[in-house]
Amino acid sequence: MSEFEPLTGAINLPASAGKPLAGWRVLVPRGGPWGDGVAAALRARGASPVIAPLINFAPTDDQPALEAALAKLAAGGFDWLTVTSATTVDVLSTYDAVIPETTKIAAVGETTAAALVAAGYHADIVPSEENSARGLLEEWEAATEGASGLRVLALRSAIAKQVLSIGLARIGHHVEAVVAYRTIGVPVSAKVADDVRSGRVNAVLVTSGSVAEQVQEQLGPIPESILVAAIGPQTKKDAAQVGLRVDVVARERTAESLIDAVVDAATAKA
Repeated sequence: MSEFEPLTGAINLPASAGKPLAGWRVLVPRGGPWGDGVAAALRARGASPVIAPLINFAPTDDQPALEAALAKLAAGGFDWLTVTSATTVDVLSTYDAVIPETTKIAAVGETTAAALVAAGYHADIVPSEENSARGLLEEWEAATEGASGLRVLALRSAIAKQVLSIGLARIGHHVEAVVAYRTIGVPVSAKVADDVRSGRVNAVLVTSGSVAEQVQEQLGPIPESILVAAIGPQTKKDAAQVGLRVDVVARERTAESLIDAVVDAATAKA
């Protein structure tokens, strides 16, 4: 599965964007602020969004380990903290986590960095190119001036691949990887499932490996008539691993780019 959960944040589109998705019903796999923002952007393009949350987040199964790690963090036991999703920021806020000024923070992307700032924290590293663990690793050595032996706390999802943790350990850092939360599936309504299986939905958005798994498990096999759009190459790979077909991939790992990919496909089809 992907190391990252779907991005959060509002989406602003110009009023002149037109209605290229008029008549399209698009399944949005997340609720909350992200889902509301995507739904609004889809409506601005003429589509009828179908918000059907497929995943949610639950507390870690090992809360004592998380609490011990956060206590060590507050005591200055780590040189760096890596944050790979906005959900991790929510966990930090829930626990009122204290991050000393001496501890630097690496965020996997701009949205995660924005969530940190909104929660009263900060970000010292944010990948300028690829918003992923690999992108963060590429900039790590430059940001740390080649230092080795740094003490790093890596907070992650229970299902996340430890790409970042393993990469940091390989270049000589002492990494403590701790599960901050679990990702769980949410059953969709019978009507949503029937609409997808009967082809009454035109497109399905896939925003993470965990979403891909739930789409395939609850709604698959997806009819050929339905466009399946993935938010990035890694999500496409994760989808392939669970047998889910992907038709288009967003150029950038953002909700705006994901919607643009659907618009491009609809325009080409028209």
